[in-house]
Amino acid sequence: MSLTHTEVTAELEPCGKNEHPDCGIRDVLDRVGDKWSVLVVVELSTGTRRFRELQRAIDGISQRMLTLTLRRLERDGLVERTVYPTIPPQVTYTLTGSGSSLTHLVRALADWAIEQRPAIAEARRSYDEANPGHTIS
Repeated sequence: MSLTHTEVTAELEPCGKNEHPDCGIRDVLDRVGDKWSVLVVVELSTGTRRFRELQRAIDGISQRMLTLTLRRLERDGLVERTVYPTIPPQVTYTLTGSGSSLTHLVRALADWAIEQRPAIAEARRSYDEANPGHTIS
């Protein structure tokens, strides 16, 4: 990903080198695993949403970042954007079949995170106590 986070790779195909078996997978995981994409997929898993509904539902996302995230997900075939010819134009977003097939994985990860949160917090506390002055956060 570029420093400005605005560029999107053009190809998803593996490079074909034996020493890079994951190069085709990494690009997809970078997209569906980034902070905002996961939250957009979770929100859209409950149904079609308008832009402002998504922005209100996803705490902390800026208009620009939501726009970029939706464009990337649309480009990857996970989100469908529909524009209605009204004044002003109404735009809705919904998951495609491919995007919908991702929701059970995202929900499983979210459930795991909720279940493991206390254990992770305790592990962090123990680590911080055993390693004072570290810079890991």
